Amino acid sequence: MFREVSKLILYRQLGEDSILTNLTRIFKSFDSCHYRSEELITDIYREVKKLLDLGTTYGFDKNLWHNYLTFVLITNENSFSLTSEKVGANDGTVNHFAKNDFQVFMNLFHYDFSPIEETLGIDCFSTLLHYRAIGKKERMYNKNVSIKVQALSDQLAAAGNVDEFFDAVTGFYRDYGVGMFGLNKAFRIDTSGDRLSFVPINNLEKVVLSDLTGYEIQKKKLINNTEAFVNGRTANNCLLYGDAGTGKSTSIKAILNQYYDQGLRMIEIYKHQFKYLSAIISHVKNRNYRFVIYMDDLSFEEFEIEYKYLKAVIEGGMETKPDNVLIYATSNRRHLIRETWSDRSDMDDELHRSDTVQEKLSLVHRFGITINFSRPSQKEYYQIVINLARKYPQITLSDKELCARANQWELSHGGISGRTAQQFVNYLAGQIG
Repeated sequence: MFREVSKLILYRQLGEDSILTNLTRIFKSFDSCHYRSEELITDIYREVKKLLDLGTTYGFDKNLWHNYLTFVLITNENSFSLTSEKVGANDGTVNHFAKNDFQVFMNLFHYDFSPIEETLGIDCFSTLLHYRAIGKKERMYNKNVSIKVQALSDQLAAAGNVDEFFDAVTGFYRDYGVGMFGLNKAFRIDTSGDRLSFVPINNLEKVVLSDLTGYEIQKKKLINNTEAFVNGRTANNCLLYGDAGTGKSTSIKAILNQYYDQGLRMIEIYKHQFKYLSAIISHVKNRNYRFVIYMDDLSFEEFEIEYKYLKAVIEGGMETKPDNVLIYATSNRRHLIRETWSDRSDMDDELHRSDTVQEKLSLVHRFGITINFSRPSQKEYYQIVINLARKYPQITLSDKELCARANQWELSHGGISGRTAQQFVNYLAGQIG
């Protein structure tokens, strides 16, 4: 194994504590015959546990060793994989070095573990090659990643030569990309360590725009702008504002689900992280994806100044925002920043009160598209309830009875809104069983 891994060129940076790196050291000791069996077995079991943990995290099955090697190939960001993401392989000398590395991985795919197992009296590697995962609920692991890795793993295991192996890997890069941005739809930002990092959001709501009853004009505006964006045309930052529970956040999640396969990714950030906006954009501007920076429930009080970071990034800073980044925000406030009567009063002590008003309005004016989501009418509310209830076979109430009970529910649960309708239907489905 050591001799194989030492031949890697493009995929050489595996990480000092990666499973493959550590196994390479272990097998080097085994080949040298200078080792203590107990220590070597302990080291092997430590890496096997890592493989099992990885398999549990992603729901891998059948051949954990193949799944792991595939995972390494599609998460390793190097000059070749990054160049190939979303476009596939191009003609060039670098393909020669890539095929060299893929030959190494092919050999690792079919590596014979029996000599070390027989010598040490262990069977862990043989067990990993015929692994049977315990069934888990979908929300317990990233099913989206699991399906992709296992499908490519089967394809690579069946490759008859390095050219077929090359085509399979580069085809994956073309279709999905590489690294965490290739595998995942959405991310949040972690600033707790020494540096900014992207944390994948594993379990997203499987919502689609058709789940949102009504608001056809609003959805059309959002679709048109997003389609222009993912197709490389000029698009605008979007602000979705209006009454609570009307589907603003749901619409943006649905947009991500609809356009993920076309290279759309989403990064969710919170108000206290706005000072990192420039760093976030710098990190993603050269990737071959379209990124929406998502800000939910955006609003500012008078004493909060974080909106100044946002203003500079959207429009006005020295550095131009890259073409592959847009900002989508939701808010219950039309103007985002809290205004008071004193802002517009002639009795205010400030000499240039119009400047204060313009300062507070300037942020919303930097969103090219603003979409209003207003509270539904009583009739629209009933229609939302009926449409949602039809998704649950156990709810057999007539439309008339549904509406009557929905009316009782909204009187004590925050009034008419799409969110109230969903909560009512959830309650009803839960009670019926």
